Amino acid sequence: MLKDESGRPGEPAELPDPGVRPAVWETYGPADLSAVPVFAGGFINFGYWESVDLGRPLSQDDRIRSEQDLYRHVLDAADPRGGRAVEVGCGLGLGCALALEEYGPAQVTGVDVHPQQIQRACQANAALLAARPDRLSFTRGAAEGLPSGDGEFDCLYSVEAAQHFPDLPAFAREAARVLRPGGRLAVASFFTVEGAEAPAERLAGLLDSYASGLDIARPVSHLTEALGEAGFADVRAASIGPQVWPGWDRWLARLWEPGTWPRNFLAAWQQQILDYYLVTARRP
Repeated sequence: MLKDESGRPGEPAELPDPGVRPAVWETYGPADLSAVPVFAGGFINFGYWESVDLGRPLSQDDRIRSEQDLYRHVLDAADPRGGRAVEVGCGLGLGCALALEEYGPAQVTGVDVHPQQIQRACQANAALLAARPDRLSFTRGAAEGLPSGDGEFDCLYSVEAAQHFPDLPAFAREAARVLRPGGRLAVASFFTVEGAEAPAERLAGLLDSYASGLDIARPVSHLTEALGEAGFADVRAASIGPQVWPGWDRWLARLWEPGTWPRNFLAAWQQQILDYYLVTARRP
């Protein structure tokens, strides 16, 4: 778990849900990862840093822009304009709000497996929910069992959550079920590099999030193949590592010294064990 001395305590813990892996329950519930300063703004992602000048000292505004830009990169691919969209692993729902305000979908539903995240999403977006109750909603559900009807959505997107999904084939089947014919999917997350030797063991040695079981070490082909088997067409995986890892490490350098485990994300990428991908697909 990424935490530091300036992080605040999370809310009182609910009883753990046996359907949620313990590391996920703790990190996104009692520990409240969104409150850790490294995730400035509450988006809980590593950021897409292409538009940020990494040659100068980084500000909190730069950090928030990187998090928003990762959402924009995914939403550009998902294209929710005018349609019904669902975000899987919505966290505080700030990406749902960004989608609603900048991309003009008819409706956005945020889904998250953790009840405390849904509570926080409703609190963080209270004004928007009150102003647009017919266009924004949040509901609890797992990626492998989405609480939605068949063909309910025109697009499905997910930002930095799939590294936690325990069953990628089940997620792919659910995505196919809830998307209408012609519906689009866009998933951004980090996966092991194809052909990397002993990636799970090496990542567990480098990164606490893998050693604890929070993140799951799998090649991106596990997702692309699952999408193909679920009936998706035009399945593609594109590395966006150059736009993620250097900027993320520059931001981490404000809080952690070289050699501390959070700084090893960059090392894992440089050693070609781990990379960040945008996966896109279309339901025929």
